[in-house]
Amino acid sequence: MCDDAPPFKLLTEELTLCWIHDGRHYKKLNPVVPQHKILRDDFLTQYWQYYQKLKDYKEALNPNRAIELEQQYDALFSTQTGYQQLDERIAKTYAKRKELLLVLKYPELPLHNNASELSARVQARARDVSLHTMSENGTKIKDTFMTVSQTAKKLKVRTYDYIRDRVSGEFKLPSLAQLIEEKSHGNFVSP
Repeated sequence: MCDDAPPFKLLTEELTLCWIHDGRHYKKLNPVVPQHKILRDDFLTQYWQYYQKLKDYKEALNPNRAIELEQQYDALFSTQTGYQQLDERIAKTYAKRKELLLVLKYPELPLHNNASELSARVQARARDVSLHTMSENGTKIKDTFMTVSQTAKKLKVRTYDYIRDRVSGEFKLPSLAQLIEEKSHGNFVSP
């Protein structure tokens, strides 16, 4: 899953795109004509209603519903509003049909990659604050600490408690690897 950046297209046979990223293009339209603003806002309402239908589909799989959702996609993204920039944007989304509707083939796919994007921003924020490390070893240490910290956070483990447990040699808390494995098998209980 990605945001449609060209380099990603060379990595895999099937690529799914993020609906949130696609939706942001519509919000970037800045109409001057009041009627165009209404057209954009009305279309965005329909866009997010369709997105909700995809979310509902993932919850209650129904092959007949997938066909219906494909037809609704075609109807929605064939819309002509008369607002040229909006119509061009709608056509661009229509052209991404295969990538945006891959979730109908693989319902386990997420509809957006915001969680991944937010995780990547942690690294970017650290870089912005500290600029860079002074050595390769410093980079490895920073990357390791950030990985442990972010993994603990996602598993709802207090980073301080986890690192203290490991450094002290007490090992009272389960390892992050063990928690990830439990979570993947559905046996996860936050410590």
